[in-house]
Parts: sequence; C-alpha cells; structure tokens
Amino acid sequence: MTARPRIVYNALPLDARGGGVSTYVRELLGALVGHVDGDLVAAVRPAGLEVLPKGIIPLVGPDSHGVRRALAGARGFGSCDLTHGLDVDLPVRRRSVRVATVHDLAVFDVPWAFPRHRALGEQRLVRASLRRADAVIAVSAFTAERVRHHIGREATVIHEAPSSEMAPPSMTEVQRVRSAYQLPERFVLHVGSIEPRKDLATLASACRTADIPLVLTGASLWSSNPPEGTHEIGYVPTSDLPALYGAATVVGYASTYEGFGLPPVEAMACGAAVVSTPVPAIDEVVGNGAATFAPGDVDGLAGLLAELVADDARRQRLAAAGRAAVAALSWDETARATAAVYRSLGLDV
Repeated sequence: MTARPRIVYNALPLDARGGGVSTYVRELLGALVGHVDGDLVAAVRPAGLEVLPKGIIPLVGPDSHGVRRALAGARGFGSCDLTHGLDVDLPVRRRSVRVATVHDLAVFDVPWAFPRHRALGEQRLVRASLRRADAVIAVSAFTAERVRHHIGREATVIHEAPSSEMAPPSMTEVQRVRSAYQLPERFVLHVGSIEPRKDLATLASACRTADIPLVLTGASLWSSNPPEGTHEIGYVPTSDLPALYGAATVVGYASTYEGFGLPPVEAMACGAAVVSTPVPAIDEVVGNGAATFAPGDVDGLAGLLAELVADDARRQRLAAAGRAAVAALSWDETARATAAVYRSLGLDV
C-alpha cells in the first residue's frame, strides 16, 4: 500500500483578523481538502489556529512576525513530500519538492512604499525563495510578468477569488452594521491597510471635493497616517464585511500598485458599486466591472463619485457589472489548478 503524500504548508501569515494573504491561506487550504489526496499539514501561529479549515493538520509554532517569520520558513517544518510557501517563504534545505506562491513584487516595483530596510531585506528573501522553488504560482498574470522580469522565473497564474461569505447581504445585516459602526447615510468605503501605495490621499481629497464622507477600515502600516477628516472604524471582522460593502454608496480603491486586488473583487461579489484605478492586476481580473479613474486624478475621481452618488440607476448597473465580472472566480477552481501544479512535479495526489 502506497503511503499518502505529506504536504506541509507555510501558513504562518494566517491570522483570525484577516487580510489579503490570510484570506488566500484560509480559503485555499479549505478548498484543497477536496482536491488533494494526502495529509495536509499547516505550520501556523496561535493567531491563525482558530480559522484553520477543517481537514488540515495544525503544526503550531510560536508567534512570529517579519524577519522571525521569514527565518522560521527558512528553517522548514520537518520532512514531507512537498512544501508550499503560501506567501513565498520556503525552507533553505531541500527536504522535499518546493512550491512558492507570489502575491506581488511591490518591494521590487515600488520600494518607496516601504521602510528602506524592509524593502531591501524582503527583496533578498523573495529572490532567494523563488530561485530555489521547483514551481512558482502567481496570483495574476501581472505578478507572473514581474516574477519573470525580476527573478527570471516562469510562474503558473492561478487567480484568487471571493470567499463564499462574500455575497449580497440582507437589509437586516446592513442595518446592524450601520448601527454598530455609526456609519453615515451615504459614504465611500475603503477596505484595506493604510499605507503609501493605497494612495488614500487622492481618495480622501476626491471625497472632500464631492462632499461625501470616506470610511476607512484596517490598520496603519509603517507609521502611515490616515488623511484628515476620514471616518476610521479600524479592524472589521470578516463576518461584517459583506454588510459593510452593502451599506457603502460606493467602494473606492485608489491604489497605485496591486498584485491582485482582493478587496474590489470581494466588494463586487457583495453587490457593491466599485471605482478603482485601472492598475494592471485589477484590470486583468475585473475588466469593466469597475468604473475607473487615472491614478492620482483627484478631479476625475471626484466627478465620478459625484455622478454615482447622484444616479442610483447608474450605480446599480455598475454593481451588476461587477458581480458578473467576478462570477467565474472560485476557490474550488483555484484549488483544482494548485493541485495540478503538485501533480506536474510528480506528486501522486
């Protein structure tokens, strides 16, 4: 009888508080249970244990961040048939076949958006991990092109998807969230971290010009300050996000660089009208599902927001286009394509 293959995942980014990479880890692992015949083991921190999907064997280590987390990934997690770094990091020693997922190469392309020491350090770590990977997965064709450009490696493109929780909410849920977060009657919503490449200054300026409040979720990174006059609500549980998207008049995304752009995709799945910069990764996935404006164009964005706020029918048409644009994305398909990468490396799963 042939032993079941043992696959170990570096799932250290998994966190109950969510975030783009954490969502990828949680949703992919949950979907892989139905597509991979093997023992699936995830190295997790205590902060991620409660959201680890059923069917995944936990390998719980101490809490770690930044360099310490990267070093834990470099040491590896014991013997197995395949190691998959769900956010690039891979073990240095070859104990198994190695696969790395790349979410973006922002530290190479927009290093100004990070503290200098962090950008330089992550560039070295990312380059080393991708060079020792037997296969590389990129979450968009844009990210795959950047991997080719900076690292000289080919990557298999496998898109992310909105989770099953991301669906149009009931009016009861919308009212509950409105009350819980003391939301304005009409507002623009931004979901994500507060950091330089999100260009919240442009979004906030456009909202002031259009005379509509801007509501921000998420935490500030690297001492970034949110624009003045915004309504900050901080961390929002994943369970509240669909209703928050449903309560928003418009979901705004002014980012200058993305590897995929999960918040706009999730907003569209929840039936929100989305305006976004047409950065390549977002444009690749959502196409005409979002109304777009040029990065940094305050006046153009302000005009677009004013038109959408005033025209309910246009906003509803945009929301319908968004739902249609992301309808084909599914974690089931993401898992199926990921399992195909494992088989291409000789793993019998």
